[in-house]
Amino acid sequence: MEVVSSSVSACSSLHCCRNTTIPSISISEVSWLKCSSLRIIETRLSLAHRRKNDVGFRNKDCGRKEFSLGVVPRISNICSPQCSYFSSNWGFIAQRMKCNSLLRLKDCSVNIRQHASILFVRLVAGVMLVMSVSLTSSEPSLALSEENLIFLEAWRTIDRAYIDKSFNGQSWFRYREDALRNEPMNNREETYTAIKKMLATLDDPFTRFLEPEKFRSLRSGTQGSLTGVGLSIGYPTKADMQPGGLLVISASPGGPAYRAGVSSGDVILAIDDTSTENMGLYDAAERLQGPEGSSIALTIRSGLDVKHLALTREKVSLNPVKSRTCKLPASGNDSPTVGYIKLTSFNQKAASAVKEAINTLRSDNVNAFVLDLRDNSGGLFPEGIEIAKIWLDKGVIVYICDSRGVRDILDTDGSSALAISEPLAVLVNKGTASASEILAGALKDNKRAILFGEPTFGKGKIQSVFELSDGSGLVVTVARYETPAHTDIDKVGVIPDHPLPTAFPKNEEAFCNCLQNPASSCYVNRVQLFSK
Repeated sequence: MEVVSSSVSACSSLHCCRNTTIPSISISEVSWLKCSSLRIIETRLSLAHRRKNDVGFRNKDCGRKEFSLGVVPRISNICSPQCSYFSSNWGFIAQRMKCNSLLRLKDCSVNIRQHASILFVRLVAGVMLVMSVSLTSSEPSLALSEENLIFLEAWRTIDRAYIDKSFNGQSWFRYREDALRNEPMNNREETYTAIKKMLATLDDPFTRFLEPEKFRSLRSGTQGSLTGVGLSIGYPTKADMQPGGLLVISASPGGPAYRAGVSSGDVILAIDDTSTENMGLYDAAERLQGPEGSSIALTIRSGLDVKHLALTREKVSLNPVKSRTCKLPASGNDSPTVGYIKLTSFNQKAASAVKEAINTLRSDNVNAFVLDLRDNSGGLFPEGIEIAKIWLDKGVIVYICDSRGVRDILDTDGSSALAISEPLAVLVNKGTASASEILAGALKDNKRAILFGEPTFGKGKIQSVFELSDGSGLVVTVARYETPAHTDIDKVGVIPDHPLPTAFPKNEEAFCNCLQNPASSCYVNRVQLFSK
């Protein structure tokens, strides 16, 4: 509330004239002039105003100067005590006018006090009203249960971190109140259901809730180990025998699926009797993971045979990188050598593993590199940035954006560069997502690599992981990104420069054959692979 104060003048009708001509006066009046100075002149009223409002007077001792009675108290007060200019005949008038002035001043003071009192009462009433409304609105919080608090913790995490501050066009605060009032939260299972229902209103498949065991599994997976059956999966391509299901990219040696005979190229038809025909990679990955020692049933198609397997989940160590050297046919001793690097995920070991693979391949005198990002669904965002720095001497890697535009720029100055001179080809497909797309887009837009394959998945959003107090967690979309060319690839993907032959294999063992054998259906010669 803003209070505007104004000054009150008892002589508001006076006009100041500082340069009024003074009539001639006698020597005996000099002392009076010294006393009154210009202050008497300043109080002179216009003739029209005197005739209309006040009673004039004429005093021969004052050089026939006319004054309004309204200013007599002021003049008398100024001059009479010192110079005895006004006679006693005017003492009564002067005293009365002084009293009138004091009365008017007192009236003004009373009015101001009354207005101030009214404003103060209104202010107090307003504050009390606001406090009562606040206390009324906060009353439900006094009865919040432990389950309600878990729900509110998840709600606050989304409120603070989620990229879309319109929350998919809804009132996020109203949703909270409605959910606390209407959603059953009598036990932890019902609370988790309420949280999942809340996240579903955002219509964002990447913002999701993880129960405690799934959260622990996700955390261990980013740290280089995973509790599951040891399978890397992807979408089937046109070259695969039959459509439908999810393709096995690789089975970790020694893992449960590997021991059961599952191999690269097999197709998962069902997980625990749930068909995978329309199942997404993230959903399938969550189903394959689980607590150590728990059971899982897989339906696998291997060639023309369909197998039903019962497996037990184990803790599987994940090496995100596989590599090999391919010598290409050529005359003489200087035959070109290509170093193949398969990067399957972005866990905490990814960047160091890529550096180790580059150094190992260089010891075999490779002349060029192929980086295979097919069916790499991403992982830790910082690892993707660090791997981009390995291949780039300088340039922008990615723009981080929020609802207001570019928020941050991640680039490199070349201080972390390791392989910037050899030709580089990158292989991508629709299973290439998230951090893999950031890496592929950075290498393409900086003219460092040629991309082969098909458009990538199109996950142009960045997620952060948040742990709740009961051990469960949230994966929340916190930003979107643009490639160095300011391309927003969300739901579009990174577009490769050239397609790959439909029969091009996905494992490192068969890769060399496609470079070495011109008669192969997947053959790509070196010039095609690295020419810009």
